[in-house]
Amino acid sequence: MGSQEVSSTVDWQGKHVTVAGLGVSGIPAARALHERGALVTVVNDGDDERARAQAAELEALGITVRLGDGATLPPSTELVVTAPGWQPDKPLFLAAAEAGVPVWGDVELAWRLRGDSGREPAPWLAVTGTNGKTTTVRMLASILEAAGLRTAAVGNIGVSLLDAVLGETEYDVLAVELSSYQLHWAPSLRAHSAAVLNLAPDHLDWHGSMAAYAADKGRVYEGNKVACVYNAADPATEDLVREADVEEGCRAIGFTLGAPGPSQLGVVDGILVDRAFVANRQKQAQELAEVTDVNPPAPHNIANALAAAALARAFGVAPAAVRDGLRAFRPDAHRIEHVADIDKVRYVDDSKATNTHATEASLAAYESIVWIAGGLAKGATFDELVTGAAKRLRGVVLIGADRALIREALTRHAPEVPVVDLDRTDTGAMSEAVARAAELARPGDTVLLAPACASMDMFTNYNKRGEAFADAVRARADESA
Repeated sequence: MGSQEVSSTVDWQGKHVTVAGLGVSGIPAARALHERGALVTVVNDGDDERARAQAAELEALGITVRLGDGATLPPSTELVVTAPGWQPDKPLFLAAAEAGVPVWGDVELAWRLRGDSGREPAPWLAVTGTNGKTTTVRMLASILEAAGLRTAAVGNIGVSLLDAVLGETEYDVLAVELSSYQLHWAPSLRAHSAAVLNLAPDHLDWHGSMAAYAADKGRVYEGNKVACVYNAADPATEDLVREADVEEGCRAIGFTLGAPGPSQLGVVDGILVDRAFVANRQKQAQELAEVTDVNPPAPHNIANALAAAALARAFGVAPAAVRDGLRAFRPDAHRIEHVADIDKVRYVDDSKATNTHATEASLAAYESIVWIAGGLAKGATFDELVTGAAKRLRGVVLIGADRALIREALTRHAPEVPVVDLDRTDTGAMSEAVARAAELARPGDTVLLAPACASMDMFTNYNKRGEAFADAVRARADESA
């Protein structure tokens, strides 16, 4: 099957397909393949109550499910379709490689099936990067909607791509968030235009090395038709554009927080401007929106807005729709979310900042900060983060299992900054953390939850951690009212 072909050229009838993993991507994949006549076997590592319930639903359709055995390749398998999180070195994939059996991810399957509805497939505007993907994709969808286009934010954002391409809704264009895991298993994807927002070490246990991680991110540019959007402040993203094999006429488009050069979008005197998609980019610039149209107007969020605007402009969206879409956009919870002002101190929830790269951007958004940090470090080091933020720190409150790593970095690089080390990993620690942060804060300061760590040592996920912070802040607000 050629990389550009869709499933009308594929005879699924009687094809033996193994789907690796139940869950958000595995179940829709198994159903879609079964409906097309494939002989589907689902394999899953887990064998808990939820998995057994999911298996029962699939088995009622005539799909074979093997629980507790995700390592063995079923006999006669002609194709493996995997959930994105399954690591490439799993025995199932090694066996597939040895047998010459291709492995696709859910994105690859959606790409191959996107013409199945009989309609002209909607083009994909794709976004990847270490941080900012979800916000950028949702901004992009808001801009596309403001332009009157039928669209949806899909992919790693939680809406199944399979559901989007096979459902009854007819789209003009899709705003697609793609993780490095998904791109690893999507060799045939060819987007209309794509952006890599930034690159920083993440998921290296999965990819094996930074080079492999970057290469998987770079797959998003392969075969792009109109624009490869890169971050002018992150040369690694531009390197990926240079290495990509794109269609004739596809352009490299940069975004920058400074004044843009030709073929870039940037910021001039508080205005987001376009010098890429104008008639004379050497001498002309098109005003798109004001910085104050971006919510919130933190530097890294302005960068997200510029990337979204670049993809929308690549698709032909008018400048007014960029402005209107950015004004209409509201960020998800726990992403630099303003919770309350108490005694002239601002309290901000950025629980989504689960790594040092995201936290660096969050800390750069405020002038004077009492920083609440800590959790599971996932192998991260904090010296560079602390060095860059030291001048902004009024004080630091540390929680979580790996807080000592941050405390040691603070001792080395910001010894004058007061540090409160809470020797607690229970969920109730957040209330004490907020109370201690309030003691350190002065009028005009920002108390910022930007943990730079994962949450699972104390909370189910970063959402629960953010909710605990917001609850503690609101309780203080009620007390001071």
